[in-house]
Amino acid sequence: MKKWGFLIGIILIGYIIAQAPAFLVEDKGMPIVILNKDDKYAGYQAISGQKMQEQIHKGNLVLVNSKHAIQPEGVRSDIVYVAGEAELSQGYGLMDQKLMLSREVAERFQRMVEAAGAEDVRYFLMSSGYRDFEKQDELYRQKGSDYALPAGYSEHNLGLSLDVGSSLAAMSEAPEGAWLEKNAWKYGFILRYPKDKVNVTGIQYEPWHFRYVGMPHSAVMAKNGMVLEEYLEMLKAKKNVTVNLDGETYHIHYYQVSKDTRIYLPVNEPYDISGDNMEGVIVTVKKSL
Repeated sequence: MKKWGFLIGIILIGYIIAQAPAFLVEDKGMPIVILNKDDKYAGYQAISGQKMQEQIHKGNLVLVNSKHAIQPEGVRSDIVYVAGEAELSQGYGLMDQKLMLSREVAERFQRMVEAAGAEDVRYFLMSSGYRDFEKQDELYRQKGSDYALPAGYSEHNLGLSLDVGSSLAAMSEAPEGAWLEKNAWKYGFILRYPKDKVNVTGIQYEPWHFRYVGMPHSAVMAKNGMVLEEYLEMLKAKKNVTVNLDGETYHIHYYQVSKDTRIYLPVNEPYDISGDNMEGVIVTVKKSL
């Protein structure tokens, strides 16, 4: 993944409020879905909703909270012991030598702390990553609901979330915490439980808990002060969102999935698919300007 730079560019978010009833849906001349009257597609392939239903519960944008539990398919398949991967554990301390995390997320985190180190912010610690359901259940029984969540309802059961500390001070006071709050979005991470969103997330402020959602989603959330719950609600309402960021254009499409839904995937453009862990999938298509 290339770095996005350190200056916040102008993020232009174009909302297509409703899908056009005609056969051509466009955004400023750039086709999103082209369907002519002969029912033929140009540049996109149609996938049935029934085939895509398995995708609802997995991906970087799945919502995990007290109402939405992780399904088995939502757990990342690339979980590794971070300490056992020398290239993934440089530039920060590990509080637990048995700590596990998605390899992709660990790679992104390493790049992020390298960038912070270039700005003389370098005393990061990783204290928690992936937990399987059994370990989460044990933690919940030992510590109770004031400290832990039931198995399946914690983001740590995904492999996409990690707890980050500093050897200098608590994260709410440390330069590492301040740097991440300002810059984590550039690397696809969000502060999952901000101080001013407790009424939305249902979780008290946790300046140490970061979640990987990927670009451009982290950028949109940071720009608009959204948490994941609010972002997914916005996508569901708008259906199509266009983001221009650092020379890339992203078309984000939300589909509420049923067996009769048609989901369109580009043939020749890179894209990512994530479920929301509720009833929809998000297709993100990237195109260079």
